[in-house]
Amino acid sequence: MDIRIPRLGEGADSGTIVSILVKEGDVVRKDQTVVELENEKAVAPIPASDGGKVIKLLVKVGDKVSVGQAILTLEGGAASPAASQQSAPARAASPVPSAPAAPSAPSAPVSVPAPASGDYQYESKTGLPPPASPTIRRMAADLGIDLRRVRGSEHGGRIVLSDLRAYIQGLQQAAVSAAPSAPAAAKTAAPAPAESVDFSKWGPVTKKPLSSLRQKIAQKMSESWQAIPHVTQFDEADITSLLALRKKHVAAYEKKGAKLTVTGFILKAVVRALQKHPSFNSSLDEAAQELVLKQYYHLGVAVDTESGLIVPVLKDVDKKSLLEISKDLETLAEKTRSRKVGIDDLKGGSFTVSNLGGIGGTFFTPIVNRPEVAILGVGRGVVRPTAVDGKVELRTMLPLGLSYDHRVIDGADGARFIREIVTSLESFGEDQVKI
Repeated sequence: MDIRIPRLGEGADSGTIVSILVKEGDVVRKDQTVVELENEKAVAPIPASDGGKVIKLLVKVGDKVSVGQAILTLEGGAASPAASQQSAPARAASPVPSAPAAPSAPSAPVSVPAPASGDYQYESKTGLPPPASPTIRRMAADLGIDLRRVRGSEHGGRIVLSDLRAYIQGLQQAAVSAAPSAPAAAKTAAPAPAESVDFSKWGPVTKKPLSSLRQKIAQKMSESWQAIPHVTQFDEADITSLLALRKKHVAAYEKKGAKLTVTGFILKAVVRALQKHPSFNSSLDEAAQELVLKQYYHLGVAVDTESGLIVPVLKDVDKKSLLEISKDLETLAEKTRSRKVGIDDLKGGSFTVSNLGGIGGTFFTPIVNRPEVAILGVGRGVVRPTAVDGKVELRTMLPLGLSYDHRVIDGADGARFIREIVTSLESFGEDQVKI
């Protein structure tokens, strides 16, 4: 039998193989982890759906795979050994289909429904992607084609090479038809991808491939920066009293197995500001031209890992005490750094906090984590002379940078929101910290 990639979660239908934990000849048991798959920014263990002997590995580290794709073949599982051995060679075949194996396709363009019209959309009752061979899936992935938009002509709606070719020809026809009616589109077309530069002409270089996580970060940051008109509002909070309050109670929190940090205080302050200014806890639905105001407070917290920046989400912060927030923060950060964070832990955020105070630096301009509309950047507190009630005192000032989507939030609202956070940080009471 073949072990296949199971459904990974809502909206997650593909990923990259980051490690293979078995080899050909190994005997595995049911539910034993056989590979680890990186999807979005999470690493998910993929278990064997049955036990048996591994007779064929169908993937390698770095391969991009999709839901339903076979990753290895077992002997002695639910399927007969003969069936497994017969299916393995077909899946291990070359990515380029041979001429005899490919169904004959008409040489003239095939009439198909306009791909962009939305007339056809594959619907699965089992949650699996449309049936197609690994070769067809790989070709579609390389071409950026969503197989759910391709109508399969074989038994059970299976997609073959001729179906994929027909769909591509339909796309070409649609593009040619649209070209005369949209001359202005050429003027606003996206610039061509940058050409590679041979930097070795000027001296020694070392090349390092981008990890799948770094590629995902680059994609998300580019999308957010291009789609959202950013404005960043700066301010400072006097956290001298807050730090004294933390110092007073840090030992009590440690006895409860929690680490009391400035980030916990910041999250509490952010929730109060979001409750008073709900537009910051929203998302813009561009298709419906509606502002979706969220009644929950799930805060993303940027975590610096060896692999790159990951933003897990702390759920229902408004319902938790500072002690609960402190415990959950530490647990979530540890899971993230060890790459054990799940896909569900990375979704559903309504606002994000990026605290670089533990590393250094003062003000910076964070990029909004789309589809959210705002993000708070926190720098390192600086002790400096400050005027207080007409006297000069040494105070610890915390630099804050609030970036927001100017389509949703005006500058005056941005100033009010960040002042609300400052006021909360400067006015924490004993009752809010004491266990």
